[in-house]
Amino acid sequence: MGHMLNTAFDNRVEKDSLNKYPLNVTSEIGALKTVLLQRPGGEIEYLIPDYLEKLLFDDIPFLPAIQKEHDFFADALRKRGVEVIYLEDLAAEAIEKDEIRLQFIEDIIKESCANNETAHQQVQEYLMNLSPSELIRQVMNGMLKTTVDNKITKDLYDMLDQNYPFCLDPMPNLYFTRDPAAVIGNGISINKMDRTARQRESLFMDYIMKFHPRFNSSNIPIWYNRDREHSLEGRDMLVLSKEVVAIGISDRTSKKATEDIALSLFSRDNQVKKVVAIEIPKTRAFMHLDTVFTMVDRDKLTIHPAILGPDGKMDIYMIESEQMSGLKVTRRNNLLEVLKEVLHLRDLVLIPCGGGDPIAAAREQWNDGSNTLAIAPGVVVTYDRNYISNETLRSYGVEVIEVLSSELARGRGGLRCMSMPLFREDI
Repeated sequence: MGHMLNTAFDNRVEKDSLNKYPLNVTSEIGALKTVLLQRPGGEIEYLIPDYLEKLLFDDIPFLPAIQKEHDFFADALRKRGVEVIYLEDLAAEAIEKDEIRLQFIEDIIKESCANNETAHQQVQEYLMNLSPSELIRQVMNGMLKTTVDNKITKDLYDMLDQNYPFCLDPMPNLYFTRDPAAVIGNGISINKMDRTARQRESLFMDYIMKFHPRFNSSNIPIWYNRDREHSLEGRDMLVLSKEVVAIGISDRTSKKATEDIALSLFSRDNQVKKVVAIEIPKTRAFMHLDTVFTMVDRDKLTIHPAILGPDGKMDIYMIESEQMSGLKVTRRNNLLEVLKEVLHLRDLVLIPCGGGDPIAAAREQWNDGSNTLAIAPGVVVTYDRNYISNETLRSYGVEVIEVLSSELARGRGGLRCMSMPLFREDI
């Protein structure tokens, strides 16, 4: 596999620190040292018009071009000293042992469309004959009912919906690694995804944390589990500082999940003191908090102005620990004032998407103009297509590294969406 060498500890990351804390994210802007990506693969080729809505796509990317753009993104990070590792490689390494691989197959079939007993047995037999890397790739790609020289038999084909081509659905959203899990401090949230098409994605991270030698011996705290009742997605989670986490209450993340993870953080982590819950419009253009609001420097954030209500007000909930009731919730309505308070800043700059122009802002917001990935304070990676937002960032003194984006943007997510920081330097 082409990325296997990236799973070794990179000499650009201080080994002693990584051995002690394999995960560390205490801000959105600390120097990025290790990041998890997933290069788009064969799953993209299984996107067809009849099932785009089911698989949460608006269009069909061209695979060679989207891979080229993703490689450009990964190389841009490496040139800045970031260790890039791949979800596919970690997952394959986590299921090297036969008993773990069998359990993974059981779990993936149970959570997929092959729920008939005969179908279950035949898919299991087929998958067990694959190597760990072949298995992970097959599961990510999805599996047609007619797969591999009739080894999946006509009986299986007839038992399932004859008009539906897959016995295992493809996972074309996997390159958005930020959603299924999110690192907070030295722990991780393994998320309950809201949409059916994406719920299996967090299973990979669950196995990686339990069985991969890079992580499983470190007693990593799990702040939220994928088997929880209420949906929570990583792009709604921003680590503003060691003490403060912002969570978007959105179309994909529920208010109850926000309360649940707040309780978990307060009871098990001695650093997080506040969770700032921010309600955002529940529409496709404002899918997650990080599509409308990201941190780019110690005192600068990008924002899409349309999330602000009349007079700049919106529904914000300051959640803190309280000994008697568990949580103390205070309602606020001014985002700028709340952010200055929790970041202990006298002044804070909100940099508008599209330079504040209503047409440019709407157009570039559709292509994630506010979705920046900070790799150090005041240094961000963005899509090249959002040229007005990029020039606006530069006018505020932010260094902007542009990435090719014609095909990547078709998935309706930006560069923060498709990157999961595992280790950042503290600031």
